[in-house]
Amino acid sequence: MPGVQVVVLGPASDKRTQASVERYGRLAAQQGGVVSIKFIDSALPEEKVAAEARDAIALIPASTRVFKTSLIKRLPKLKLVQVTSAGTDWIDKAALGELGVRVANNGGGNAPAVAEHTIALIFSVYRKYEHQLNSARGRKWATDIPGELEEFHTLVGKTVGIVGLGRIGSRVAARLAGWECDLIYHDVARISRETEKALKVTRVPLDELLRTSDVVTLHVPLERTTYHMIGARELKLMKPTAILINACRGPVVDETALIQALKDRVIFGAGLDVVEVEPTPDDNPLFDLPNVTITPHTASRSVESSLASTEFAIQNVTRLAKGQEPESIVPPV
Repeated sequence: MPGVQVVVLGPASDKRTQASVERYGRLAAQQGGVVSIKFIDSALPEEKVAAEARDAIALIPASTRVFKTSLIKRLPKLKLVQVTSAGTDWIDKAALGELGVRVANNGGGNAPAVAEHTIALIFSVYRKYEHQLNSARGRKWATDIPGELEEFHTLVGKTVGIVGLGRIGSRVAARLAGWECDLIYHDVARISRETEKALKVTRVPLDELLRTSDVVTLHVPLERTTYHMIGARELKLMKPTAILINACRGPVVDETALIQALKDRVIFGAGLDVVEVEPTPDDNPLFDLPNVTITPHTASRSVESSLASTEFAIQNVTRLAKGQEPESIVPPV
């Protein structure tokens, strides 16, 4: 087989996986055939998978369910696990690092879609779109939409606080630039003055962001330092009229504290694409709260996200095969 071997691991029974494998092959050819794509069925015993993947320098898991650290220990030539998602919290990066294997995410391939979805969640909560749609479909024609007029808002004059100004958070800022709202942000990384000026954002401490924002939107990776970064204390800092948007990872927010804050109207509402446990139990109280909009972790679902993420994956493993430094390496925090 020509080229340096890159393994795509996923279920052979999934038509989407097969379509992705075919696309990987075409993209690899377009990159000059430096790497060759080998598909391995994740349903095979681990010993069989390891034997088939023994020459691979990179592994592209088709989903979180097919990845096991124990498999990586069996692949002596492996240097990179390349995922097509933004998040890598499902991978023990520290354990892989000890084996000399690094992890790269999708290089922002899904960032535009998630940024757009974030803004959709803001307006879904602010204008109660879910209730409006249900009213129209139920032939009630606005007679059953809850809330007084004071609970419906535009973004004009509001302060939007962006927690995490990375690939997704920065795109949220760029898209809101023309919405006549004020943009502030908090990030542990230092953002250049040029970027701040271009995005028209002002850096503030997290507590100040929480106290002054009308909309708080979260765009941080899930890691040890961000687990439950928004809990009861942080929610109490927010305005009673504020809304919380989470389109990053569920455990970034203490869900029990959030539910209580929503019930007690400590904050006005929430727009969530993620929750702590997914799929979440049917009896999750969030489903029954009228001031909550939930989507099932589908913010990145778009054909454009898929195409961009798979293209980046092949470009990155090709860089590795050429002896170049791969991009979008996620540190083992």
